[in-house]
Amino acid sequence: MIAKLTNNQIAWRAAQDIHDGAYVNLGIGFPEKVAQYQPPGREAIFHTENGILNFGEAPRSGDEDWDLINAGKRAVTLKPGSAFFHHADSFAMVRGGHLDVAILGAYEVAENGDLANWSTGPKGVPAVGGAMDLVHGAKRVAVITDHVTKDGKPKLLQRCTLPLTGVACVTRVYTSLAVIDIEGGRFVLREKLSALSLDELQAVTGAELRVNGAVADLIVPEL
Repeated sequence: MIAKLTNNQIAWRAAQDIHDGAYVNLGIGFPEKVAQYQPPGREAIFHTENGILNFGEAPRSGDEDWDLINAGKRAVTLKPGSAFFHHADSFAMVRGGHLDVAILGAYEVAENGDLANWSTGPKGVPAVGGAMDLVHGAKRVAVITDHVTKDGKPKLLQRCTLPLTGVACVTRVYTSLAVIDIEGGRFVLREKLSALSLDELQAVTGAELRVNGAVADLIVPEL
């Protein structure tokens, strides 16, 4: 079995590409971990669809104020200068192009940048939610995900098979095995685990991986 990154390590790697002062929305669940790994000397300003800008870390257990939650219904804290606003104003910020980065999870990503991160199946959710606004409102859309499904099938494909969240919207994918850009309708490999050969990575990827220049080692700390 191929060794792979943990979710914490994937989140850490994605956090390294968020520039200082960026306005960022993190998807519900796994993507929320990215907020824990801001590089020293950089500070992102986090936005949540339910109406908070510049919220802080999760409170300690027992100190939660359940009037202060993010879109995933998890308790948050406030930083100096935090702001509250109406749900409609929150989506006006998203749709108006005021977010620098949105980082989301995925069921499938296509080589042209299509994203499927919701499902109508037995364990699906009832609707696509705010992600459809985020993928076309944010200036940059990245995905963090395991490279394959739980039963070993590729999540990076030529074409998505599930309902789309957005069309040609993803520009970078951080997986448990690699960092891959989407350029010109193709997957372009930027980093991979050093123990993994290109052929091994290609075998678990459902579309061709292009190489344009040197491929760096994907190096992350133990977390």
